[in-house]
Amino acid sequence: MDTCIIKSPLGFTKITGDVNGIASVIVLNSEEKVSVNIPKTLKDCVLQLNQYFEGSREQFSLKLNPKGTDFQNRVWLSLQTIPFGKTTSYLQLSKQLGDPKAIRAVANANGKNPLWIIIPCHRVIGTDGSLTGYAGGLHRKQWLLDHESPYKQQSLF
Repeated sequence: MDTCIIKSPLGFTKITGDVNGIASVIVLNSEEKVSVNIPKTLKDCVLQLNQYFEGSREQFSLKLNPKGTDFQNRVWLSLQTIPFGKTTSYLQLSKQLGDPKAIRAVANANGKNPLWIIIPCHRVIGTDGSLTGYAGGLHRKQWLLDHESPYKQQSLF
């Protein structure tokens, strides 16, 4: 499995994958040495993440290869249908998957998403509109939602 570390506006990010696709993109809570040489299998992922952070990319077109259960994979596929700049709730997502009572299972699968940003689990919020758990930290979730918002807050001063 190829690995690299990049620096993003939200911290150091570890990317793993191989010829079968990108297996994980995770934000780290520590400083790491940024990779000087990016493996060929990860170059497109690094490019697309940089474009996302620069604001010139709204959708990713990468071969993905996350490891999860059948249910987790169904949830992760469903997450990929949430448009850029939009949000959904865990309840809406569980209804979309055909079982409104599966809210906790959907939330659990969402929390185990190994492809930070690329599978946009940050676009799932509480039914009341509140920010709920996020593996990368709620401050990062808020940043991502603000980054994708069509309504950019401007400084008053």
